[in-house]
Amino acid sequence: MKRAAAQQNAPAIDTISYAGCRFPPDVISYAVWLYYRFPLSLRMVEELLAARGIELTYATVRRWSVKFGLGIARRIRSTALGRGDKWHLDEVVVTINGKKHLLWRAVDQHGTVLDVLVQSRRDTHAARRLMRKLLKKHGRAPRALVTDKLKGYAAANRDLGINVEHRQHKGLNNRAENSHQPTRVREKVTRRFKSARHLQRFASVHDQVANLFMHCRYHSDAKQKRALRTEAFEAWESVTCAPMLTRLAN
Repeated sequence: MKRAAAQQNAPAIDTISYAGCRFPPDVISYAVWLYYRFPLSLRMVEELLAARGIELTYATVRRWSVKFGLGIARRIRSTALGRGDKWHLDEVVVTINGKKHLLWRAVDQHGTVLDVLVQSRRDTHAARRLMRKLLKKHGRAPRALVTDKLKGYAAANRDLGINVEHRQHKGLNNRAENSHQPTRVREKVTRRFKSARHLQRFASVHDQVANLFMHCRYHSDAKQKRALRTEAFEAWESVTCAPMLTRLAN
């Protein structure tokens, strides 16, 4: 299949190592999946695991999410299919400890999150940082760029020598604006993020996990959804190097 072919052609990266962990890889993988896939707090994940007879503390779930989250996100990104060539960029204000931060997010025309970046400013310098990060990771400029009317985007493109179609209209950027909703939901569940670093780490992992399972929800019948969900679970097992706990139970 297309995903398998993409995985074969992807560059080799380090596997996830669970050496030194008291719990088996399938339990760790399942806990990390619950935390990043659904709007659950650490204590909710602890309770769900307890219902399955797995006794641990929410602090353990936090350590696992920090230790394994970014590695899993990198593996998901490296094995993903090619992303779209139309980029939607947007920023949203997130208040952390009484100080306003900007969460910048880029998505393609299919709704796949390309990258996120937490910054303290909303100006040309911040827009240039985001564009430079996107160009470095994807190795190419987009065919078209859709943003709001922030003038910093156009200035950043000029500074970086990017000459592409640039549409600046608030109504055209709903795809990027809607991509902020899961972050808002999690912000309420966790009673706000604790630091800019916490937000950056969480969003970097959460969005990649969401990309993996995003096709399991819309524009398909029940049979297609089951097939796509099975494919997503298989991809998750591949990137985490561990079987799904629920699939073992079956």
